[in-house]
Amino acid sequence: MLPRFPLSFLFPTIGVLGSPVYDMMFYPPMYMRDPFGTFNHTHDLVTSTAVPVFNVQPVMAEIEALQIKYQKALDFLTGKNLVALPDALSDPGLDALSDAAFTDTTSDLSGFVLFGSTTISQQANMSFSAMDAAAQSATDPLTDEIQKAIHVPFYGPLEFGKKSQQLSVAFDTCSSDLWIPVGCGDCGTPQYNAAASSTYRTTGNVFNVNYEGFSYAEGTLAYDTIGMGGLKVNSQYFGAVTDVSSNFDSDRISGCLGLGFSSIATSGKPTFFENLIMQEKIEAPFFSVHLARGKASGSKITLGGYDMSKAVGPLTWVSVISKTYWTVHFDGAVVEGNYVSGNVDAVIDTGSSFIYVSQTLANLIYANILGAGPAANYSSGFFSFPCDSNPTISFSLGGHDFGINIQDFKLGQDGFGSTNCIGGIIGLDDAFMEGIVIIGHAFMRSWYSVFDYSHGARVGFAPSINNAQ
Repeated sequence: MLPRFPLSFLFPTIGVLGSPVYDMMFYPPMYMRDPFGTFNHTHDLVTSTAVPVFNVQPVMAEIEALQIKYQKALDFLTGKNLVALPDALSDPGLDALSDAAFTDTTSDLSGFVLFGSTTISQQANMSFSAMDAAAQSATDPLTDEIQKAIHVPFYGPLEFGKKSQQLSVAFDTCSSDLWIPVGCGDCGTPQYNAAASSTYRTTGNVFNVNYEGFSYAEGTLAYDTIGMGGLKVNSQYFGAVTDVSSNFDSDRISGCLGLGFSSIATSGKPTFFENLIMQEKIEAPFFSVHLARGKASGSKITLGGYDMSKAVGPLTWVSVISKTYWTVHFDGAVVEGNYVSGNVDAVIDTGSSFIYVSQTLANLIYANILGAGPAANYSSGFFSFPCDSNPTISFSLGGHDFGINIQDFKLGQDGFGSTNCIGGIIGLDDAFMEGIVIIGHAFMRSWYSVFDYSHGARVGFAPSINNAQ
């Protein structure tokens, strides 16, 4: 039985297509490259004396949450029990809006070097057109709660009602509902004062997010004006929660803003971001996420815009293969020059701290790292490798290579005084992870990420400014 911890980041989501096929072969010489040039520097993290001891407890809590969060994954990604997306979200006119925002939507990172003959600012200017400063977009600062090396959900302010009451919500790309406490007698977090808003209405319909009896958030489906940074949606549906299980009621985050596709929304209603698109409140049909490294502040989400100051190279687009979660194809991994085949779905999840794969795939990945093996002090899903080594690891997503920074992969010592460190790729039960990989902060801190509804839906990745600092 896994230990139970506060699970404020517990939200419904994700799915799978097909069966995993794993094998290992030598990666062809033409692909033997560092996908982001000099990104694998480690500063003072090279030696075990500079690396803190790994804290497993918050990770076990996140794993428990994932097992609940992704319980409907297979159904969703195989097209079962989905809500029909509004036709407006497939309007070809959305393509033109995105194209107008970017001058280069097909850049390839092969051969990209972080520092070369051109400066960082010159490289960025060659790849992107500047967004109109007066365009309809909004940026929200995100707070990153850090417990040693462990990150819990990024959260930020959202405005509710006629008087724009601010509440903190987690921004989650792998769920699709908005919910907050309203008149919740047992909730200790800040609540929405619906009585103070003349635009608040309740439908009387039940809103119920239930995780197989383990956790729940119950109330009624309501609607009101919801805003962020000057962008407002009238009559946005959300769950007005009046009863929650204890593991939802333990910190400063009041609720959740789901940024997945509304095809998996419990409410059956369009998401806040989808309504911004359909009500033509934003300049472009995408949102962008920057996750800072190693500090509580500095992360941000931009709705309808792209922050060029957070990227230092070209943007590479990867097609979405299921409009449920932001799901792309995981071709495989390149580990120390060796190719490990994946052929599964990868979900880009702002609500997860690490990278989760099946136990089988984890075994194959770590088999290619010299000195790596099962962690001495933790369960079978954790692996360690020599702290004084800096293995190169990249993922191939939709035919493009994206590297993982060693600072995000090296989580901490495998016990006090150990010369081995825990790796940021964690193996979970093969049956649970059938056909899927969950890609969280350990990847996203290296890649400024753009989630775009245009061109059939796609995710864009540009090298993050984190790696130039």
